[in-house]
Amino acid sequence: MTGVICGTGSYVPTQILDNHRLSELVETSDEWIRERTGVIRRHIATEETTVSMAAEAGRRALKDAGMDSKEVEMILVSTISSNVILPCAACEVQKILGAEHAVCFDLNAACSGFLFAYQTAQAYIAAGMYRKILVIGSESLSDLTNWKDRSTCILFGDGAGAAVLKAAKGRTFISAAHSDGNSAEALTCSSRHRRDWKDRPEEETYMQMDGRRVFQFAVKKVPEVVTELLDANQVKAEEIDYFLLHQANRRIVESAAKRMGLGIEKFPMNLQEYGNTSSASIPILMDELRRNGTLKKGQKLVLAGFGAGLSWGASLLEWQL
Repeated sequence: MTGVICGTGSYVPTQILDNHRLSELVETSDEWIRERTGVIRRHIATEETTVSMAAEAGRRALKDAGMDSKEVEMILVSTISSNVILPCAACEVQKILGAEHAVCFDLNAACSGFLFAYQTAQAYIAAGMYRKILVIGSESLSDLTNWKDRSTCILFGDGAGAAVLKAAKGRTFISAAHSDGNSAEALTCSSRHRRDWKDRPEEETYMQMDGRRVFQFAVKKVPEVVTELLDANQVKAEEIDYFLLHQANRRIVESAAKRMGLGIEKFPMNLQEYGNTSSASIPILMDELRRNGTLKKGQKLVLAGFGAGLSWGASLLEWQL
């Protein structure tokens, strides 16, 4: 058995912070941000929380799938920015949705999070343990952003995306995933819950990034892991209809496409509207493509995530909606 996506959903906060407004907070400009990142605006949670956004995205995905919450057997929430530690965000989502029969847990793999959660769900389905799984990526990155740091605050936004996987007969594709903890210092954020956090520089409790190093990592590893994925499944790049990459930076996506020798039209982007939403970016993009009719039944898609860890990976799927 394999897991097929039978419903998608997403939610982003109503509050918008565009580049012009951001330039009032730090020394930057709309032109500077667009040129270096492709981001025009991002959505910022005010009344919303990581849990509330996850629950709403999950509710919309279940509605799209025509599935009652009581049918859900597992809820996986990928996040680095949950507003709760205990219980986990997934259990809070379960309570809100009334998914009383689901086993729940959170997963932290930063910007690779949704992809890794999707792979985890596929493993549970292949093992015959669960048949209906709700996978969610939800982030309130504005809570972890240093709004005085121009190099990072221009990048990040908040939101949530979700997908419902259901067991079905069909081909099980081999996935690819990697991590390199030796390079972890390229993208970090220390916990405010450490006993010594008050004695540490405040900046360490916000996301800190070596932008050049992360860029070089991404443009090298994404093409490599996609090639690894396609070779493992004996599928040619030309057979893939769309590559849904983590929405980190327009330059990264464009560079990855160029290195793979593929047209940029196969790499849809929405980061101009949302910025980098970490583990929420792939499912938000997927849901938008689902709703605007871009995705058609039978198309082959590659999902590719990369980020802190450092971690990266890719999965292949055939669209069934």
